[in-house]
Amino acid sequence: MFFPAAKSPDIVDKTVAVLPVGAFEQHGPYLPLVTDTLIACEIARRAAEAYELVRLPPVCFSCSHEHASFPGMVSLSPSTLAAVIDEIRAGLSRSGISRLVIVNGHGGNSVLTNVVQAANTDRRQALLYPTSYHWTIARESAGCATTNHQDMHAGEAETSILLEAAPKFVAQGWRDGDHEADDRSLLTLLGMAGYTQSGIIGRPSLASAEKGRGLLDSLVAQLAEPLKLLTAPDDRLPSPTPSNLIH
Repeated sequence: MFFPAAKSPDIVDKTVAVLPVGAFEQHGPYLPLVTDTLIACEIARRAAEAYELVRLPPVCFSCSHEHASFPGMVSLSPSTLAAVIDEIRAGLSRSGISRLVIVNGHGGNSVLTNVVQAANTDRRQALLYPTSYHWTIARESAGCATTNHQDMHAGEAETSILLEAAPKFVAQGWRDGDHEADDRSLLTLLGMAGYTQSGIIGRPSLASAEKGRGLLDSLVAQLAEPLKLLTAPDDRLPSPTPSNLIH
């Protein structure tokens, strides 16, 4: 699940790779510290099979500072994560792989937005996926009762995906783990500990493997359109001209 089995000759003539980016942080008493990594890996694995992408091993540590009050958190600085992604892109480019789909499994990795925007300044080279928009559609398709905001962490969606893709990682207690904290306006100041003692914000009691399948199926299907844009042959952005310059 974590590591692809491709060999060097298998990536000849391929131009798009998919990179799972997870995290190492608490997910309550019933989901593992590697939850975000497991989810990113499963989305990436299915996407690689569906669209014949080069699947990369995961980046297992990212920006998890909001979980610092809970045991087990290992976090990178935003600048370190950005540098890691840039180094990976450079290495891929030397192998002829010019485009990268970053499957982000952790909502706290906001720096990835800046990394991808910078990479696409001159031509389309990187895609950050899925966004909150794709998650919203996936939740509706899977029949989830909660929204992205309500179900922030270790709730209905994450528990459902692990029940489908990696049930051995789900411990007892998820059916009794619901905790609501819709007002999180000071999350960057207080961290997760300011809003939850268990580490959960969401309703895991609503989770099911069936919903997990629905979420994964929808996320993979939705990738088709942005992937088409990423790989379009005429991807050069227009050069600045007097008519489109902003004065």
